[in-house]
Amino acid sequence: MKKLFLVLTAGVALTGSAFAADLAPRPYTKAPPMVAPSWSWTGFYIFGGVGGGLWEANNVVQDSATLVPLMINQRQGGNGWFGTVGAGYDWQFGGNWVAGILADGQFGSLRGSVADPINGFTGSMKLEDTWAVGARVGYLVAPNVLSYINGGLTGSSWSGSTLTTLGGTLAGFHTNSFTNNNGWFIGGGVENNLDIFGITAPGWFMKTEYRAAYYGHQNVNEIFDGTNIIGANTISFTPIVQTVSTSLVYRFNWGGPAVAHY
Repeated sequence: MKKLFLVLTAGVALTGSAFAADLAPRPYTKAPPMVAPSWSWTGFYIFGGVGGGLWEANNVVQDSATLVPLMINQRQGGNGWFGTVGAGYDWQFGGNWVAGILADGQFGSLRGSVADPINGFTGSMKLEDTWAVGARVGYLVAPNVLSYINGGLTGSSWSGSTLTTLGGTLAGFHTNSFTNNNGWFIGGGVENNLDIFGITAPGWFMKTEYRAAYYGHQNVNEIFDGTNIIGANTISFTPIVQTVSTSLVYRFNWGGPAVAHY
């Protein structure tokens, strides 16, 4: 009986010690702070899209031999749609600033007219494609929204035309296609990530851009059909092209916001 009492007493003592240990204060471990969303605009991107535009050109009819103007300036023009593709590289710096380089092309048909009122000739001419290289700089109005301006050098390709009289009959003259690589452009736009309305689209962006391109004058010869003989008159053609486009952009380095830890 005495031995049983000693065993029970020891058991109670051990149980009490274990219970007291469970109630002892434990060291407090603070949860790590949440990681704030963080985006980086530094890296390569590609894009493709569609747009619309118009061009207008100063037309001055000149003597082919002397290039002396034979009339005052007239304005001709056209409009249409196009597709665009391009690529670039951006650097984010100073917190919310982004700067980068770019190259792109536009392919389509902005159709208009060219005219020689002295001879009573008119023809259909279209802007077929352009190229551009340049740079842009912008400011992040939100971590995933960039407002920017851009500018650089540009060139263009124009179709030839069949000249007719003002009555619509063939004039027996045409103009050849030509390129005008003596141009510059300026523009601007907004680019934003497509993670909106609860949709996750890491790396995918949309940008909408306005651009104005100014080209030097090009002498467009009136040529006899079936020959390479230049006619008496030449048209000095100096175009300005304005476009608006919307493009889908993919940024290769875009990882989205950092994941929060607790």
